[in-house]
Amino acid sequence: MVRVKRGVTTQKRHDKILSAAKGYYGRASSNYRVAIERVEKSRQYQYRDRRRMKSEIHQLWIQRIHAFSRQLGNSYSEVLSGLHQNQIQLNRKMLALLAVQEPLSFVSIHSLLG
Repeated sequence: MVRVKRGVTTQKRHDKILSAAKGYYGRASSNYRVAIERVEKSRQYQYRDRRRMKSEIHQLWIQRIHAFSRQLGNSYSEVLSGLHQNQIQLNRKMLALLAVQEPLSFVSIHSLLG
């Protein structure tokens, strides 16, 4: 029976890691042993930061709504409770977008709150 040689498979795996490590500093971009550690760590950072980015964007929406509603004389919580009481279904993303790009629309929604 013919034995299976794994040289091609190993080389492809190494090339895949080294191409992912392209641009890294020092031996991390050219040495497989160092590169695999750096690539694994960068993937951990990517996983963590994808979730962190969602949280930061959500915080930014809240800050924008809060800042614009302060100019109109209300707090963020008063605006959101007014929206819920009047059954206006706008999420924070849309409210922040209105506050930044369509301030007159935000003012008209704010006037509906009472």
